[in-house]
Amino acid sequence: MSALDAKIDELYRLPLAEFTSARNALAKSLSKDDAKVVKALEKPTVVPWAVNQVYWRARATYDRLMKSGEKLRAAQIAALEGRAADVRGAGEAHRRAITDAVAEAERLASASGAKPGADPLARTFESLSLATTAPGQPGRLTGALQPAGFEALLGVTPSAEGRQVRSTKSEVREVREARSGKLAVVKPAERRTTNAEPRTANGERRTPNDERLARAAAKAAEKEAARAAAEQKKHEAAVKAAEAHLERVQAAERSARETWERAHDELLAARQALTDVRRSRFRSS
Repeated sequence: MSALDAKIDELYRLPLAEFTSARNALAKSLSKDDAKVVKALEKPTVVPWAVNQVYWRARATYDRLMKSGEKLRAAQIAALEGRAADVRGAGEAHRRAITDAVAEAERLASASGAKPGADPLARTFESLSLATTAPGQPGRLTGALQPAGFEALLGVTPSAEGRQVRSTKSEVREVREARSGKLAVVKPAERRTTNAEPRTANGERRTPNDERLARAAAKAAEKEAARAAAEQKKHEAAVKAAEAHLERVQAAERSARETWERAHDELLAARQALTDVRRSRFRSS
């Protein structure tokens, strides 16, 4: 690691409120080229800053999270390729690691007077630990992240076994939803024969009413998925707006404090000037 890299790392270890002034001071002490690099460094928002603190000050928690993410992704890929994998166990371990990392980030942030949201922290930790490519140098994250979807598994070719596993899980979910009254679905045991004639598992022909029920179930499932996606998007927008508002308020508070400090200094100087003038009058008389 170069001396400049070490100094940059120190910037991202600092309390968030000290980042800008420390960055500017560091740039002034460097040569023209190095100063240009430092001036271009982006100040983190509160969530990525808290994530960085876990990397710098609670490395064991951070490393455990990253390893659990690697294991979960490996298990998911293995399952898609039809190989034996404990996806559920890896998923539970990963959730515990995320919970621990969020708690540590909140603790470290609280010590500096910062309050990052638990939800954006969890999403950022999840995205960071499951990413196939690191979003940047560890400990220097500047923006909150969103978990990747199926694109994280691009390039993985599901085997026949993997496709069958997903089909079975989907069917079990439909049965559970049907029993809970959410959907009216055809039982998962129903299959089509090779000539595309709809039949049940015991060979009975499926009626037109069964077909209508199946179509209604599919439509209801699509509607529910769209509603859930809309709710998630609305929630994420609200979180993002709240984070932006918090940053604006914090910036306004810092500006107000600086203005008050300057005014206070001027008040003290004015009082001292008045005292000096009064004293000089008595000395002249």
